[in-house]
Amino acid sequence: MTDKTPESFPTRRSAIKTAAGASVLAGVALPHVHAQVNDEVKISLIGCGGRGTGAVKNALSVSGTLGPLKLHAMADVFEDKMAKSHETLLKDPNVGDKIDVPEERRFIGFDGYRKAMDSMNPGDIAILTTPCAFRWPMFEYAVEKGLNVFMEKPVTADGFASRKILETNEKAKAKGLKVGVGLMCRHCKSRNELKKRIDDGAIGDITFMRAYRMQGPIGSCFTPVNDTDMSELMYQIRRFHSFIWLSGGAFSDFNIHGIDEMCMIKSAFPIEAKAVGGRHYKMIEMNGKMVEAVDQNFDNYGVEYTFADGAKAMFEGRNMKGCNQEFAAYAHGTKGSAVISSQGHVPARSRIYKDQKIDLNWRGKPENLVWSFPTGDRGASLEGNPYDIEWEVLIDAIRENKEHNEVERGIAASVTTSMGRMAAHTGQVITYDQMLNSEHAMSPNVKELTLESDSPLMPDDEGRYPIPEPGIKKDREY
Repeated sequence: MTDKTPESFPTRRSAIKTAAGASVLAGVALPHVHAQVNDEVKISLIGCGGRGTGAVKNALSVSGTLGPLKLHAMADVFEDKMAKSHETLLKDPNVGDKIDVPEERRFIGFDGYRKAMDSMNPGDIAILTTPCAFRWPMFEYAVEKGLNVFMEKPVTADGFASRKILETNEKAKAKGLKVGVGLMCRHCKSRNELKKRIDDGAIGDITFMRAYRMQGPIGSCFTPVNDTDMSELMYQIRRFHSFIWLSGGAFSDFNIHGIDEMCMIKSAFPIEAKAVGGRHYKMIEMNGKMVEAVDQNFDNYGVEYTFADGAKAMFEGRNMKGCNQEFAAYAHGTKGSAVISSQGHVPARSRIYKDQKIDLNWRGKPENLVWSFPTGDRGASLEGNPYDIEWEVLIDAIRENKEHNEVERGIAASVTTSMGRMAAHTGQVITYDQMLNSEHAMSPNVKELTLESDSPLMPDDEGRYPIPEPGIKKDREY
C-alpha cells in the first residue's frame, strides 16, 4: 500500500501484460486496421454532448488532405442530446457535408455503443465521450471490433476501471490499433517548445510547480435534489460532473489538464499526494431561486503532489462565485521560472524568466524575460489549436500505420488526478500505487446498466447523496 517506486507507470503493467498480452492473442487472425490515404474512414460518436460534438468537428475539420472521413453513427442515452448534436454538426459549414447519420444509425440506450460500433468496419474510429464510468466497457468492445479509438479525459475515476483499460490496451497494441486520449495540451506547440527548453536546462532543475483552475460553478458541478420525473440513473448522467462514480466529479473532469501539464513538463508522474478541501455554501440557482446543492463535490481543493526526486507540484481548484479566478500553470527551477500556460487551454503563451518574478501580463517584455513563444501581428497566436493537432496526429497514424497509443499516459494522468481527489476526500496521504490498486470499484456493474436500472449511487430519503468525510471515511471517498 505504501510502495512509492516511480520507475514505471502504471505499476501493474508487467502483470497485465502476462494476463492480456501475446498469450491471449496467440493464433488469432487479427483484422486489417490500416486505412490507406484514399480509403474512407468512418467515425462513430458515442456520447453526444458538447465535448463529443466538438471532437467530431475537430476530426472532420482536419481530415482534408489526410483522406476522406465521415461521421457514420451516433449513440447516446438521451435523444434530445443526440438530436441537438446531429443538427449542430449538419449546420456547420465546415463539416456538414461529412455528416452521414440517417435515423437508422442513431442509437438510443445503454447498448447503443455496441450497435454504433457494429455498423462500422475494422480500422474505423470510435469516439468515446461519455462520462468516464462507461469508458472501460466501450473501449473493450471497440478493441474487440478492431476499431481505432479516440477517448476523452479523464479516462477513469478509480483503480478498478484503470486496471480494466490497461488490460484491454494490451490487446489494442497487439492488434496495432491507434488510440488517442483527449489530453490535448500534450500536443500544444507552445508547451512542447517550452518543454524542450526546460529539458535543456533553461530554468535549471525543477523544484516546484503550481497550477490553478479557480472558477465559478460551471457545467453540472452543483446539483439540487432530484425533483424531476427522471430516474436517479438518468438524472445523475445528465448532471455527471456532480457524481464521483460517473466522472471523478468536478475535480477529475475539470482539473486533470492542469495536473497533467505539470507532469508533462516534469517528464514524470508523482508518487503521492496529500490534500485539503471543503464544502462551504453549496447553493445553486434554479428558476430564480437559491436552493441547496446535494452533489458529492467539494467546492475547493488544494493538493500537494510529490515526485520521486522530492520536487513538489501544487494544484488549487475552486468552483465558487465571487472569488478570484485563475486558470494557469507555472514551473520554478534552480535557475529561473516559466509560465506553462496563461489563461486556459489555448493559447498557452508559454514563456521563461531568468528569476522567480513572473509577469502575469503575457504582452509584457520585462528585463528578466528570457524567452516567449512567438506571436503574430498584434499578438495573434501562432500556436495552432491543440484540439485539432491531436486529431491530425491520430489520423496520420491511422493512414500511415504509425505507432500511436496514448492509453498508458492517459491512465497515469487519470490515476494521478484521482489520487489527489482521494487524498482530499479521505484526509489521508494517497500514493499512486494505492490509487491504481484500490479495490473500491465505484461502478462495477456499469456494463449491465439499462434505461430501467437503479443508479450505482442512490440518495437517502431526503434526496441527498453520500459525500466525502475526511478523517472518518479513510479508505474510500464516500
